Amino acid sequence: MRISSLRWRVTAVVIAVAALLVVGVGVVVDVVLEQELDHQLNAQMSVHVQRATMLVQQGVPPDQLVRQLGDRAVIAEVRPPDPTAQPSGASTGDKGPFHLARPSESDDGHQESVAVPLPDGSRLVLTTDAANLDDVQAQLRVLLTVVGGIGLVLAAIGMLVGVRAALRPLDTMTSLADAITAGDRGRRLRPPDSGTELGRTAAAFDTMLDALESAQADTEAAASQARQAETTARRSEATLRQFLSDAAHELRTPLTGMQGLAETLVRHPDLELSRREELATTLVRETRRATHLVAEMLELAHIEGGPPLQLKHLDLGVLEALAALEIQRTQLLAPALTVTLDHGHREPDPDLVGVGVRADESRISQILTNLLNNARRHTPAGGTVRVTVQHSAAEAQLTVYDSGPGVPEADRERIFDRLVRLDDARARDSGGAGLGLPIARALARAHGGELTYLPGHPGGAFQLRLPLDC
Repeated sequence: MRISSLRWRVTAVVIAVAALLVVGVGVVVDVVLEQELDHQLNAQMSVHVQRATMLVQQGVPPDQLVRQLGDRAVIAEVRPPDPTAQPSGASTGDKGPFHLARPSESDDGHQESVAVPLPDGSRLVLTTDAANLDDVQAQLRVLLTVVGGIGLVLAAIGMLVGVRAALRPLDTMTSLADAITAGDRGRRLRPPDSGTELGRTAAAFDTMLDALESAQADTEAAASQARQAETTARRSEATLRQFLSDAAHELRTPLTGMQGLAETLVRHPDLELSRREELATTLVRETRRATHLVAEMLELAHIEGGPPLQLKHLDLGVLEALAALEIQRTQLLAPALTVTLDHGHREPDPDLVGVGVRADESRISQILTNLLNNARRHTPAGGTVRVTVQHSAAEAQLTVYDSGPGVPEADRERIFDRLVRLDDARARDSGGAGLGLPIARALARAHGGELTYLPGHPGGAFQLRLPLDC
């Protein structure tokens, strides 16, 4: 509706201006034409008067004067003397023998006449009929009016069509605004010519939409980040509460045992020496368990806070040497297991000489220790543990296989949570506190790598992946 009213307003203003111009031109043409016709009429009358004067001076008879001077524009006639007029007589001097009467206009306003006195006292009256000229002027006025009116009508139609075509981009902008309001926010005007007023308006409209969309995207991204931060904070709070609860639960058993053993030793000082030594040994063992749990909890918190790593280039051969040392330690702790280092099928590659990883040697050893301790606890006597060191084009892989029972699919990520032990019925002495795998994964991620459980292998496997340092 606004666009239509704008079209009509523009058309009305232009037609009004054009009408004023047409009226002005018509008035000017009419006035100029009237003056020109009057000038021609006066010139024609002057020529006839001069000719009449000349013929009168030559003594041409009145009837001959009428025939020679009369034509379609001027009527010549001889009239008797006017009794009220002064006798003209012959004049002296250089003005000639006759006095010409002043032109007179008839009552109807369409005739003008000039009287030339004759020697016998009669008058030669020359009359011009201006009615034809008035008719011509009236016809011209009608013609100007009709042509002007038709021209204004055609101009109005042309203006409506032209304004509609010129304002079509505004219709497009309106449709686009409606589409954006309906949810189609990716549309733009993309004006082909941004040099015109509407082109600049369309370009500014697109720029505004881009800015609004960018601002909205930034707002949504900030809101999403805020939601993620809130979710992360809540998850961290829940994890912290769960961690404190699990830690309190884990510490409760050794602390309760330590308290009971200490009270027994204090209340019964007369116990046999062997019994007292047994109680004291158990007390030391429970103390060590609590101390180890607290140390591992502090270690995990320290790692997750960003441990200071002493990074350096470690060749794949160094990784194999670290694995060999940890395998030797595990073999001493579990002589009933077969623990081996498998070099795999990696062929020497001259182009990859010196290929390795950038890592902290002591932390890599710690990861291997935790993985082999986990494999030792879950592999039955007579089982096997195998370690491989390999690499691909982008990363090195250190994998620890075991022939234990494996990890159910539902627990393959949960085992990396703190204080998680899948076999709650096993002895705590052999089961650990459930912090080894979380510590190992945290250290792997601190190196820019990852630690994952690999399904599909007999017994299962844990793989450490580290980016190559070429």
